[in-house]
Amino acid sequence: MSITIDLTGWVVLVTGGARGVGSGIVDAFVDAGAAVEICGRTEPEPPSGTASQTVHFSAVDVRDDAQVRAWVADVVERRGRIDVAVNNAGGSPFGRFESGSARYQRAITELNFLSAAQLANAVHPVMMAQEQGGSIINITSISARRPSPGTAVYGAAKAALESLTGSLAVEWAPRIRINAVSCGLVATEGAADHYGDADSYARVAATIPRGQLARPDEIGAACVMLASPLASHITGAVLDVDGGGEWPAFLAHTPHADILKPHEVEGAH
Repeated sequence: MSITIDLTGWVVLVTGGARGVGSGIVDAFVDAGAAVEICGRTEPEPPSGTASQTVHFSAVDVRDDAQVRAWVADVVERRGRIDVAVNNAGGSPFGRFESGSARYQRAITELNFLSAAQLANAVHPVMMAQEQGGSIINITSISARRPSPGTAVYGAAKAALESLTGSLAVEWAPRIRINAVSCGLVATEGAADHYGDADSYARVAATIPRGQLARPDEIGAACVMLASPLASHITGAVLDVDGGGEWPAFLAHTPHADILKPHEVEGAH
């Protein structure tokens, strides 16, 4: 038996969908046949191919509740429905916690937590009124459940988002399913700037059991699966897409270091 995911006719919102992980999510939904609405503060280059017909950009600051609600209302007026909302917008520069001002901490929290809460609230009445209900997917991070030095407020905001995921899954069941995709390290166009030169990048990749960073399309595939009817009884879940997490550092200092060293990734699947 073959399994396919056909989302033809579905309308999907993706915040921050112009680049990075967001672009992988958008491509995955387009490949599944969905019409995708993306938003951001800066308009990206026009998409090419199939995406040029199915992806629409709106200028929205996701931290502004009024702009978010206006965006949702506009999509409903043009498309008539919203099937999926993916809260992908987020991120944080690197810096010591004590160096960040209160204004900075609020901005990181607004971007990585409150923006997702606001979009969920905005799509709630739309999805509740639809016969087919709807699905919300929150993009979180391994930083939510392990120390996040240098991005402490980001990690705390993502932890809050995972908590919100579980709570709203109960509050809004059964009409709306809410899940999270927890990303490990991802090979976006800015990864080299974050992780260093080629040698540093390779050493970072070696800390992951699969020996490589995730591709944006792999995050997108997880989102499509969770949004689809294949996941109809999954809600309140956090799906880890992290290549197995991280090799425990202490193993490198034990007699078993050679036996348990990361495997070659050639032919991995």
